Formats: sequence, structure tokens, C-alpha cells
Amino acid sequence: MSVRKGIILAGGSGTRLYPLTIGVSKQLMPVYDKPMIYYPLSVLMLAGIREIAIITTPQDQEQFRRALGTGAQWGISLTYLVQPRPEGLAQAYTIAEEFLAGSPSCMVLGDNIFFGHGLPDLLALADAKTEGGTVFGYHVADPERYGVVAMDERGRVTQIVEKPKVAPSNYAVTGIYFLDARAPDLVHGIRPSERGELEIVSLLEIYLEEGLLDVQRMGRGFAWLDTGTHASLLDAGNFVRTLQLRQGMQTGCPEEIAFARGWVDAEALTGMAAQLSKNDYGRYLQGLLTDRMMEG
Repeated sequence: MSVRKGIILAGGSGTRLYPLTIGVSKQLMPVYDKPMIYYPLSVLMLAGIREIAIITTPQDQEQFRRALGTGAQWGISLTYLVQPRPEGLAQAYTIAEEFLAGSPSCMVLGDNIFFGHGLPDLLALADAKTEGGTVFGYHVADPERYGVVAMDERGRVTQIVEKPKVAPSNYAVTGIYFLDARAPDLVHGIRPSERGELEIVSLLEIYLEEGLLDVQRMGRGFAWLDTGTHASLLDAGNFVRTLQLRQGMQTGCPEEIAFARGWVDAEALTGMAAQLSKNDYGRYLQGLLTDRMMEG
């Protein structure tokens, strides 16, 4: 079985966040103490994925390379791909086709933030499925704003629809997609929508018609935040700040995940902590080392 690879879609023009994003990619904007992209990157790392492609606009790619490097500092490998024009979420699979090279994938949208103690378990359940696709549903008050997934009494997906006038359920489809190795080939057979885009819903409908689309429901203990507007970006930053100050633990911290999984050793973490020693982030990393020494 091929090892699952990751995709972060971090393209787009970010016009809803102008003037903030005129000179800086939306996915590099700060969400409290970290660049936004750290959060989807952390989701992939929590899923155990170490080969990750980051899809950016041509003009922003160098900024991402400077911010994230090769990924080696976290024990992962980052590949950078270009999205010349934003032509739908499903376009990511054709852009990443050579990178995937026949492997199954997990794609995370670069402006989505997830939090929840049970998130690694849900990701593991989705990763264990070798055929078909899995989406993650989150209960929202305004489902008409999102892609919506409907389920029967046994939790099987019966319908998936984009921004319905009358929603068949309150479960929005979040920005995490686990798909098998066929995804790029299937996208090649999709016709663009009326707005000229390769819609992710069109791709998911193929899996649904085959009876191979599952949904993992994110319950009350989870948070899913979109950062597409000025207000939601501020809300996300305040959420992360409140959570971290209250718990004394980081959220979306690649260094911590890499260390916990054994992808980097104490010496490597010491070096990363030293680079950030003038702020609370660096002191948190140093605290991880101290805790490990006390446990040992």
C-alpha cells in the first residue's frame, strides 16, 4: 500500500482580506503567534504524513519557501507547487498529480484551523480507509453558506451539495479531504462548473455514487475556524490566544508534533528553541525538553 501524501492548498488571491493581503499571502498572515499555514500543516503531521506539497500562487511561493524551508527541521519533506490561476479546489489534485505519483492523499485547505483532543483519532480512522474518500462534517448554524453533507440513520452519506438554499442537514464539509489514489484521474474527467471551476463537490459526488464516500463527524469538543474575512481572522487569533493562555499548551505547533513523534531529537528541538528564545513560543519548546528530561 502506498504511503499517503499531504497537500495544502494555499493559493488564491485573498481579495476578501485586502488590504492586508495585497503584499502577503493570506496563508502567511498571523493567527496569534504563528503563520496561518502552521495550523493545516500541523493537521497533516498529526495524521502521520511526512511528504507534503504546498500549492501557492507564483508570486507568493518564495515567501513560503522562506517561512517553511524544506521541512527538514521538522522531520518532514515539503514540495512547492504553483497554481497559476485559482480554478477550483479540485484543481489541486491535477497540480499535485506528479507529486502524488499514485499515492492516496489528504488535502487540507490553507485557511482552515482545526482543534480538538480527538482529532488525531479521527484522522487515523480516515487514513485507515484504503479505498474511496472521507470528508469531515462539522455542525453549523448556517449550513447554506457551505458545502453540506447529509447522512442516513446509520451515518452513511446520502447527499453532498454546495451552498444549498434549503440545507439537507446542518453538517458542513470542512477543509480536510482524504481521497484514494484515483483522485487526479477522476478530476481529469470533471467538467468545470458555470463559474469555470473544478468543484470539489463534483469530485466527491463520484465517490458518493460509487458508495465509497464516508464522513467523520466532528462533535462538540472540536473547533473549526475559517479565516476568510477580517473578523474571522481576528476571531481565530483570539481563540488560539485564549486557548493557549488558559491551557499553557501550544496549538498548531509543528516542532512539538515532530518531537513527540520522534521525527526530530532533543538536539534538533534545542536548536529550534534557541532561535525563538526571545518569545513565549521558544520558551514553550524549551519547556518540552525540560519535561522530557524530568520524565526520563
